[in-house]
Formats: sequence, C-alpha cells, structure tokens
Amino acid sequence: MGKYRLLNTTLSTIFVSALLITLNFFNAKAQQKGAPFGVNLAGAEFGKIGTDHYGYPTTSELDYFKSKGLTLFRLPFKWERLQPELNGPLAAGELKNMKVFVEEAAKRNLLVILDMHNYARRYVDGKEEIINNGVVTALQVADAWKKIALEFKDAKNIWAYGLMNEPYNMPAKTAWLDIAQVIINEVRKVDAKTSILIGGDFWSSAGRWQEMSDHLKELKDPSNNLIFEAHVYFDEDASGSYKRTYEEEKAYPNVGVDRVKPFVTWLKKNKKRGFVGEYGIPDNDDRWFPILEKTLAYLKENGVNGTYWAAGPRWGKYILSVEPREGKDRPQMPSLTKFLYADIPTKH
Repeated sequence: MGKYRLLNTTLSTIFVSALLITLNFFNAKAQQKGAPFGVNLAGAEFGKIGTDHYGYPTTSELDYFKSKGLTLFRLPFKWERLQPELNGPLAAGELKNMKVFVEEAAKRNLLVILDMHNYARRYVDGKEEIINNGVVTALQVADAWKKIALEFKDAKNIWAYGLMNEPYNMPAKTAWLDIAQVIINEVRKVDAKTSILIGGDFWSSAGRWQEMSDHLKELKDPSNNLIFEAHVYFDEDASGSYKRTYEEEKAYPNVGVDRVKPFVTWLKKNKKRGFVGEYGIPDNDDRWFPILEKTLAYLKENGVNGTYWAAGPRWGKYILSVEPREGKDRPQMPSLTKFLYADIPTKH
C-alpha cells in the first residue's frame, strides 16, 4: 500500500502544480489587459437649450453593450444645460440624471467618461462665445468643472473627466492650452485622483496632432494623471460625415492607421497616455469595416483605447450608429467586439 500512497501523493503534487501553472497563466493573461474600449452613448448633448430634444442613455443600453464586452462609456453633455448660469449651481435635474447613469453603470462594473461637449464655446444670450475671448472666461468653465468634480470625485467608476470636446478655430495658438490649465488647477483643488482627459486642438484631429496640438505637452498636473484625447474618421475631410461613396472619399485599407500614427508617435515621444474618443464608420459599405479593424488593432497594440461614435437612443437611421435596431445588432458590431482592451503599453 505504501507505494500506491506514494504514487497518489506524487500524482496529487503534479496535478496541483499543473493547476497552479494554469491559474498563473490565466492570471498573467488577465493582467495583460490595458485600458478598455467602449462607445459614446450620446443624447444628453442633443438639442437646443430650452427644448426637450435630448435625453440620457438607458440601462438597457448599458446591459446591451456590456453583453458585447464593451465596458467604457463616454457620456457627452452640454455645459449650458448642466450649469444654466455662469458661476451658478449645477441644475438639480440634470445632475440627478447624470448621477443615475453613473450609478447604474457602477452597478454593472462599467466605466464612465463625463464629456463636456462644447467645442471650447458656450452660448450666452443666444450667441455662441469662444471661452476666454472676452465674454466667457476660463475661470468660469473651471468653476463648472470644479463643481462637477465635487459631485463625482467619490464615484469609483469615473474613468476620466473629459474637459472639452473638440476645441477648434481658437483665437491664438495657446488659447486652449491656457484654458485647460486653469481647469486642471481648479479640479485638482477638490479631486486629486481622477484622470483628466485633454482633447486636442483642431477638432482633436489625430492626423494633425503634431502640427496643431504639440504644445499641449506643456500642461502641468500636480497629480500627474492626464490623458490626451484625439479623434479620427476615415472620410476624405476626416469629419465623419461620409457624404460620398468609398471611392469618392478616397478611402483605402490603411487610411485609419495612417491618420492615428502621428498621435501615437507623439504619445511615445513625449511619454504621454492617450485615448481616441471618437471613430466611426457608415453601415452602407463593407469596405469600411477592415479600415476600422486595422485602426483598432494598431491602437490596441500601442496601448491606446477608445470609444466608438456613437450609440444612444435618439439616433434613428444615422449611418454610424451602433444602437441596435428592432433588436438586431448593427453591422459594425462584429468589428468592435474584436477589440475589448488595449494592450498594456510598453515602457517608453
């Protein structure tokens, strides 16, 4: 019996060792996941101020995209709606809607980006004013962000504060940099831990990042927790309008990779973290799908995550939308679900 007991002990040891090796392998694989990919859930930024032509995403959308493995949600909102009066309190109803969304996402272990979708502008008395250009000051938008940070700093699932969507046509080269620095300073007075997303100049163009947004590397954050946000589309003018055919838009399989390379190169050179907040393709030509997949593969390999533009309950037949229609997945979804997490970036 002794030799059988010894044999059983040996087999048990081998089995345990094999199990530990297997578990360590899967743990190592799990640890190789970088930042998550996801989608924009648009709607709260829709419509003119004073109308009801807008709305917040639903829990069914969170459940749907979670079932697809997408776990990061960029939530666009309008500054004027959340803070109706400059330097005033946040609107209770809007704040409640935003908090409900964040809380429902938290229940599902999903992450949220709060995205001020204002293009470095605000409407005042019916007129659009560029921030820090004579009417609306940098301190006033910083006041809004400080109040937002006070409300959300204890939420465990805020992935980042998206300070401003797509600044463009600013009055000076460093205009957006100066505004962003003021916001960073105010946010850090109340929240030292949450990541801050810095959108690039010139519509946050990835392709023109080095030309238009290189100076943003000068931004200072006492918490050293900035992430830089670029956007990329694949039509000829990179607007995401896709008004013409694939041929007329002069598309080709590597157009997306070519357009994000300047941004990724800049990140590596300057040892910065990056994120692509918008990319999208139309549903009317299968030739767009390989472009999207090549782009996401390149971003993934370089440790950069992103959110697709867009989903949300109010898109109707918008050709970029990945909101399910009549319970059916949109054609873009199989491409998106291939890319759930970026790789852990290598040390620069």
